[in-house]
Order: sequence, then structure tokens, then C-alpha cells
Amino acid sequence: MTGYPPIADHGIIGDLQTAALVSSGGSIDWWCTPRFDSPSIFASLLDRDRGGDCRFAADLTGDSGATIKQLYLADTAVLINRFLSTRGVGEVADYMDPVRGTAPTDRHRVVRVARVVRGSLSFTFSCRPRFDYGRAPHTLERTDDHSAVFHGPGTDLYVQSTAPITLYADGDDITAGFTLAAGEVAAVVLTSVASGEPAPAPPSTQDIAGDLESCRGFWLSWLRSCTYRGRWRDMVYRSAITLKLLTYAPTGAPIAAATMGLPEQIGGERNWDYRYTWIRDASLSVRALIDLGFDKEATAFRRWLRDRIEAGGAGSGDPLQIMYQVDGNPELTEVVLDHLEGYMGSSPVRAGNAAADQVQLDIYGEAADALSQGHDMGAIRGWKALSGVLDWLADHWDRPDEGIWETRGGQKNFTYSRLMTWVAFDRGIKLATTYSRPADLPRWTTARDAVFRQILDQGWNEERQAFVQHYDTHVLDASLLLMPRVGFLSPRDPAWLSTLDAMDRELVSDSLVYRYDPEASPDGLLGSEGTFNLCSFLYVEALARSGRLHQARYAFDKMLTYANHVGLFAEEIGPSGEQLGNFPQAFTHLALIAAAMALDEHLDDAEKGSTPASGPGEA
Repeated sequence: MTGYPPIADHGIIGDLQTAALVSSGGSIDWWCTPRFDSPSIFASLLDRDRGGDCRFAADLTGDSGATIKQLYLADTAVLINRFLSTRGVGEVADYMDPVRGTAPTDRHRVVRVARVVRGSLSFTFSCRPRFDYGRAPHTLERTDDHSAVFHGPGTDLYVQSTAPITLYADGDDITAGFTLAAGEVAAVVLTSVASGEPAPAPPSTQDIAGDLESCRGFWLSWLRSCTYRGRWRDMVYRSAITLKLLTYAPTGAPIAAATMGLPEQIGGERNWDYRYTWIRDASLSVRALIDLGFDKEATAFRRWLRDRIEAGGAGSGDPLQIMYQVDGNPELTEVVLDHLEGYMGSSPVRAGNAAADQVQLDIYGEAADALSQGHDMGAIRGWKALSGVLDWLADHWDRPDEGIWETRGGQKNFTYSRLMTWVAFDRGIKLATTYSRPADLPRWTTARDAVFRQILDQGWNEERQAFVQHYDTHVLDASLLLMPRVGFLSPRDPAWLSTLDAMDRELVSDSLVYRYDPEASPDGLLGSEGTFNLCSFLYVEALARSGRLHQARYAFDKMLTYANHVGLFAEEIGPSGEQLGNFPQAFTHLALIAAAMALDEHLDDAEKGSTPASGPGEA
């Protein structure tokens, strides 16, 4: 199906409360406001006709030799599309100035600035908002040649331009066309506000230049806190900026990805809404944030997590839910938007996420591990809530669940879930001991040791000489690549090395790693999927920790070639190297950072002569 850009053909801009995707052709194909998980205004990625978009680009008609290049201003979230033509060279810079402070706001701005540096170029602009995922009509009010407002349900979208851009009505949409010569600048500002709120002040090129410098300065100042000085600075910095863009500043809660509904297989049904905060994903980010020097962000999430533990009462009756809205609301009702055709015909398009009601016991281990990363346990009430969770877990750990991959094929005794319940008790015991907190240590210790023995007895498959996905299968699972990192066993343990060898034979394809084999272990869904970028980077980290440094570095370098042109990753890689799934995905960028840091650490040790750089298969 034509008319859709590749998923990877986008950069992300944001203001720490919402984010937009901009294609290399100058089209905003995705923007939800006022929050990441709000209904969309632009969603042409999910329906080219009904979704809505905003395009701002040079008119290259008739110039067969023209090229377009997209890039970020170095170490910032300012995105630039450059247009190189025989008639001239120009560019459009897109940015959202980060909202200062932690108060939620309904007012958000996307600034689009065109300039020509050589010759003369004509530009075209169009704005076609489709409110509420394209379900709601809107009205257009054109107030003068440089200002118009779209009125949608609960939201007004102002479009304001500087000279020489004159805005014209095209039905209920807006278009414009203009020409700039070398040295000339013009801009369009999109501002979303709650219905009835005052209109924004008209923009000027001077004010916009100041705002652009303010935005650039924000990101450069933020990155000064980063302590990473390793071999892959550009990719680690880009990943860190992406994680920051995907974090809701008012609460400190990171979302899994900026989008919803982008398919894991073109034409398939694995199309989920990732605009929420998963306990697992967010908790695993804490160690990386601390190691990079971003203690403030790690502390903000731990505070959000403690609040969720104190609130308790998930719909399943368990103490925690696996995911929440960014403000902590547990309601994530899943609905099918059947009026949208889906990306390249991939349907159904889902908003909300029914997996929120699943039982996934691993989240307690990830939560306890995140809380253990701080230098304090916070208020006494927070410890009481956590110790209450561990008391509950001591009675409920030995039961099946849906597992880390949120399969919809029934509950199993997943080995990874047991592994992380072991982590929960292990970290709880260490916290109670370190901070002299009251706890039922004998009970927790008994549970921890029982989980350990059960994993060895039932999670280990003697025939495969490997730890397996769940107790009733011989299928391998890439989530177990985390076993050495969480301290369950040594990365040089023979049982682990034989597991790693088995994964290498069955789950790895030229550095790309599958989660598991859905044909051998049905997950209740139709179709196939690509390799998981998260797992591919976990594989690199596991290789590095196991001393297989040549293999690890080669796999890492190859993985970086699958990044898009501005260093971003979606969730998966398809059979032809294309990016699939929601984009950009936080978990992937988190795993990239962890892999880079593990590789740096072990390569440095090897260069000092303290650790041998083993080759493939060497123990």
C-alpha cells in the first residue's frame, strides 16, 4: 500500500509533556496533545487520508536532482530538514521548546522555521488537523492573513505565520505558498490550547530566533550532567535525549514509545498502544540514568513508583498494575479505532491497552531493583508499602502469569517471572539490612531461596542445556539474557554460557535477536514478528559480561547500522532491515545505553589486561 513513509523516516521533537514525529519530507505525521496519551491531532501514520498532518517543505517540483537530508542540531532535539536543489539550498527547523517546571499545561507549541542559505526556494505549507484520532469534526476561523484557529472538541489549534507567509483557507484546512531568497527567514507556529483559552501572541522572527536558542541551550545544559565518556558518545547521547523526550516531566514517568498502532508486521494484528508507563520498562531505566549521571530523572521516577506502590489495588487484585497513564491513573481501556485503516493497512488500530489487567509477576522484581538503586528509601510510608508488597509476594509468587511479553495465549509458569520475583526478595532483603528497616526477613529469605531452587529444578532444561521460557517447554526466551545482570548467576557460569550458546544458535540471526519462536510457543496472536531491538542489545551486553568481547563489539557495531538516519530505533527490525513497531521505543534506547556502557567497561578492562577478550564459544 503506497502513500505511507517508512516508520524510520522520522525524527522526534517534544517539550517533555508531548511529542511529534516529523518525516524527512517535512510532514508532521503524529502529534497528540496536551499529553503523550491524549487523542491525536495529526495521525497520518495510521491513516493517510483520515489521520491529518501538517506539511512544511521546499517545493522541489521539476528538479530531479534535488535531495533532502534530515538531521538534529548536535546534542539537541532541534530537528532540521535540508533541501538541496539546483535552484537553491534551504531548510526547515522544527522544535518544541521544553516546558519549564513540572506543572501540566494544555498549551503546547510546535515551531517550524524556514530559511534559505543559497539561491532562492519556494516553500509550501499545509495544515490538516483531524481531532480525536480523526473521529471529530472541526471548524476553521481565519482571523487575518497570518493567523487562523481550528476549533476541535476541547482543543483549539492556532496556526500563526510571519511574513511573507499568507495563510489561505482550503475548505476546513489551511495552505500557503511563498518564496524566500538567500538570508531570508519565515516561520509558522502551531499552538494547541484548551478550548476558549486566550490566543497566543503573534510570533516574530526575532522572538522565534530567541526561542530556538533557548531550546538549544536547554538540551546542551541538560547533557552537561551526562558522565558518559565512552566510545559511542553520539549514539548514547541521542538515546539519552530520546529517553528524556519520552518522559512526562510533571510526574517523571517515562512512556514506552511516542506512538500507538504501528505494526510489528505489515498487515498484521500486533498493533499496540505504547503511550503509557510500564513498571518494567521504566524501572529498568533507573540504573542507566544513574550511570549516565541523570540522578534527578531517576529520583523522579522512583518517587512516581513509590506513589503507585502506596496507592496499590490493581484491577487484578494484585498490589501493582503492569502499566499506568503518565499521571498514575490505572484506567487504560482498550478500544478499536475501526475508522482508521492502520499503517499500510495494518489493522486493528488500538487506543488504550487491555494488557494492563494482565498478571505479570516480574514487575515486582524490576520495581524493587529500581528502588534499591537510590541512596535512600524515602519516607517511612514508602518502605511500609514496599514491605507490604513483598509480604504479599511471599504468598503469591508461585503461580502462572502472562509473562514479560504480554502474550494473549494463556498463563504459564514463566522462568523470567520467577527470576524477577527472586530479584524482588533479594533487593528487599538488602534494602531492609542496609537501611535498618523493619521486615520479615526470615520469610523473605525462605521465599527467595525457594524461587532460586525452583528455577534451577524446573527452569533448566537438561536436554537443551539451557534455561527455557517456562516450565512446560523447551523453547528459549531472550528475556533471560538479563540473568547475569540481575545477579542470579555469574556471567561465566557454565550453565549460563551453555544457555547463551543455545540462544546464539536458535534466536540470533546475524546479531539480530528474536524474543522467542512463536511457532514453537504460540502466543495467541496471528502472524509473525521481526527481531526485537531490545533483545539484540541485551545480547550484546550479555556477550560482553561473559567475556566474548570481539563477538559483542561486532554485534553492537552491526546493530547500530539498523538505526535510522538520525539515530533512532523502533521496537523491531523486519526481514529486509526495515524498522517495525512503535517509534521511537524507549526500551530499545535504554538497552543500547546499557550495552554501550557494559562494552566500554569490559573493553577498558581488557586493554588494562585485567579481563581477557574471549572469542565466540570461549569460556
